[in-house]
This record gives sequence, structure tokens and C-alpha cells, in this order.
Amino acid sequence: MASLLPQQDDFLDIRAELEAAGVTCMFPEVRHGRVGKLLHLYRVVRQFRPDFIVAHATLAGLYIRLLPVNTPIAWVMHSGVNDFENGALKRAERLLSRRAQAIIGVTQQNIDDYLREIGKHPAMVVIPNGVDASMFAEDGDAHVPDLEVPPKQIVQLGRYIEGKSQLDTVRAFERVLQSEPEARLLLCGVVEEVAYHEAVLSLVERLGLTSRVTVCGPRSDVAAILRSSRVFAMPSQFEAQSIGFLEALASGIPVVANRIPSFGFAGNFAGVSLVDTTDAEAYSRALLNALDTPRANRQLAGYTLHDTADRYMSIARKFAHPLHASA
Repeated sequence: MASLLPQQDDFLDIRAELEAAGVTCMFPEVRHGRVGKLLHLYRVVRQFRPDFIVAHATLAGLYIRLLPVNTPIAWVMHSGVNDFENGALKRAERLLSRRAQAIIGVTQQNIDDYLREIGKHPAMVVIPNGVDASMFAEDGDAHVPDLEVPPKQIVQLGRYIEGKSQLDTVRAFERVLQSEPEARLLLCGVVEEVAYHEAVLSLVERLGLTSRVTVCGPRSDVAAILRSSRVFAMPSQFEAQSIGFLEALASGIPVVANRIPSFGFAGNFAGVSLVDTTDAEAYSRALLNALDTPRANRQLAGYTLHDTADRYMSIARKFAHPLHASA
């Protein structure tokens, strides 16, 4: 696995898991400019001589196709927004489109955006993200966190950016406390937008919730947190196909999420409530109802890690000759 950017501290645990599973991680030591990023990727390709390349995200997909390599490339679109609203990215993609053997979207919306903005590609496919359901199942191996967990904990996991809408959750939670004073809120995630993270902390303090709301950074024990919490909140303004949402579904925890198209597939699952989370009153009512909702056994056929891996392997087998990776 190669990155365009240096490793961040919050990736240490994930990297250790990957390398323990035999995955080599290649990070540049410094933050490069455009030419430096190209040279870094070129060195990685020259060193590993891969049979097949999966370029995850728009910029990675553009950079790898600029290199003078003959390796088959699949480009994965995973953004929750239309990247081609940026004119420069649209022009670059139109020039490099056929350098990819396959265009993969994690949702149909990704493919629809591509068809509208760029045009048809010979090989386009939707492959949803998947999760290892066994990690989150009720009888899995996840351990309850060492810290004492409040009995009525609501949790939101996600980066601190405006699009994840932690502010909406805090506002709704203030109303939850009026009916359920024992409730507690845990917010976890990478601090990507510092100013937004500070706004969340400021709102918690201004509403007098510091003893009832915990605002912390990224956590590696997601399965354990989901197991010990009572409700999972996800008020995202937009998502492509959220892995965090799938992890919550797999865990069986009651879910309250924003009523956006990418969450629509889960609307009929037990214990899932899709509401307008910008409406603090409606959001708080849904959270209160969820606190009294039992956990559910949800079947995620088509959204497991094995489902996703099998579909990516089928793409690799189709375009890579020969493919030395084992099935």
C-alpha cells in the first residue's frame, strides 16, 4: 500500500495491523509537491512491479495514470461529493480516462456522476465497501473498553469536519438530557479541521455539557465502543458509502442517521432510524427512542469484507495477466 502523504500519528495502530497481515506500507518521509508525489509513486511501482494497481480516490487515480507504466489500473471513486465540479479535475480525467482499465464506484451515484461529467468508460462497476462482520458481531472477540462506560452512551465516530455534523449531534443531545439525564455522548475521530473541532468543544462548553459529553480523538477499538454503547449517531451531510455506518449496522447497535440517499439502503433494517438530523427536535426524539431500542441481528449480504474482496479480485483477474496473487 502506497500513500501520497507522510504517515500521520493516528495511523500507527492501523499500519501495525496491516503489516502483521503481510501488507507493506510505503509512506513518503516528507510532504512532496506534485512532482515529488509522482516520483514517489514511480519508485514504488518500480520496486514492487505489481500485476495490478488499485488507485483509491481522485488524486491518486490521476497521479498513477500520469506515470509511464503499463500495469493495469483500476480507479476507485469513493467521494461523497462530485469531484468533477472542479473544472481542472474534470479536464484531467477526460484526458486520462482510458488509462484506467476499470472505473469503480462505491455507490451508483459515483458512476452516475462520472457518466454525466466525463462520459462512458468501457469497464464501469459498482463495488460497495464491505466490513468484517465477525469483528462486530455480538459473539465476536471485541472487548469492552477498559474505561467505565455509562449505561446509556450515545456515540458518534467520524472525522471532525463540517460534513460530519457533530454540532448537530451536540445540539440534539442537549434536548435528550431533558428527558434522559443519565444519557452520555461520546464523540471520536481524527481532527481534520482544527477550527471545526474547536467549534464542537466550544458548543459543548457553552451548553454546559462538559460533564456529559466526551470529545476525543481517533480510537482503534471501534468494535468495543460499538458493543458498549447504546446508540450510534451519524448525522453526516453527505457520504459515498460509509464504512463506519456499515460497522454500526454489523454490530447490531440501534442507529440514528441523516436521511441522505447513501443511507437509504438501510432504512428497512431493524433498529435503524433515518431522520432529518438538522432538525434538533426530530433528531433528539429519534435518539431517545433508540436508547430504548434493543440491538438487532442484521444480515449484510453484499456488504461484507469477503463480498468486496471477491469482487475486486474478479476485476484484477480480468485485467492482470498473469496475476501472481493468491485467491
